[in-house]
Amino acid sequence: MMPLLEVRGLRKRFPSGEAGWLDVLMQVDLAVARGEVVAIVGASGSGKSTLLHLLGALDRVTSGTIALDSVTYESLDPAALAELRNRQLGFVFQFHHLLREFSALENVMMPLCIGGLGEAEARSRAEQVLAEVGLAGRMAHRPAALSGGEQQRCAVARALVHDPDLVLADEPTGNLDHSNGVLVADLFFRLARELETAVVIVTHNRQLALRADRVLLLEDGRLAPIREVEALP
Repeated sequence: MMPLLEVRGLRKRFPSGEAGWLDVLMQVDLAVARGEVVAIVGASGSGKSTLLHLLGALDRVTSGTIALDSVTYESLDPAALAELRNRQLGFVFQFHHLLREFSALENVMMPLCIGGLGEAEARSRAEQVLAEVGLAGRMAHRPAALSGGEQQRCAVARALVHDPDLVLADEPTGNLDHSNGVLVADLFFRLARELETAVVIVTHNRQLALRADRVLLLEDGRLAPIREVEALP
């Protein structure tokens, strides 16, 4: 069976100094199936966030290919990449990035409205997803009136509201206490199992990583599987 996400020979370099280059990612290969949760760990500065940005079509690779559902990113123009991000990808970050002027419901509706869905249908879908993440009674509240855990669950709802094929999460529990971190992690794993959504999580959270189907270490610009629990950083 073809993987949903397939990365081959990915390289990313940035200008560094006078006529110099910094190679952050070198020959990265990755395949992720539908319904699979993959955790990526590694030292700070190893390129984990850079990798997620490339997988999320937020930046261009230096060389190599990234394909989602057999469509390569390099074959898409900027408008098509923007549509792919809005329709097929979901993003969750360490800090929720909710728009403070809008309610939880309006924040979750926004991707659907941007995608052209009518307001009534967008509202109904957003209400459903917010209820699924335990925020049925908090939909009218603005982010400032929500706890940290509620804000992050709202961010997860926003990432899931359009039923993405792939969710990319960058330290999604890094700003939460233990109990809220567990709740957010549970959402990801339920998403993967019930909706067959692929999930790639960058994390320093050992407990979260151990729940994933696979754990990969990003080191010296390359990904390698971690086979022993004790080897987790």
